[in-house]
Amino acid sequence: MEKKSQYKGFTSAQAKAHKKYMENFVELRARVTRDRREEIQAHAEARKESVNGFINRAISETMERDKAAQDQPDGPSESS
Repeated sequence: MEKKSQYKGFTSAQAKAHKKYMENFVELRARVTRDRREEIQAHAEARKESVNGFINRAISETMERDKAAQDQPDGPSESS
């Protein structure tokens, strides 16, 4: 009978490396309906992205677009 190896979890070195890596990140939360979540997941999957990758891209692109619009002479201003 062939013995399958069992996952034993992180080694202490892997755990230490993971902890150090995760120190660079914070978690943001957003509430969406189940239907909206499924829509977001399907959209990301169709573009071969993770949901996290898609959300980060959407945020970056929107911020760039908003900044470009703000920098336009006829664009929205912060004082209005």
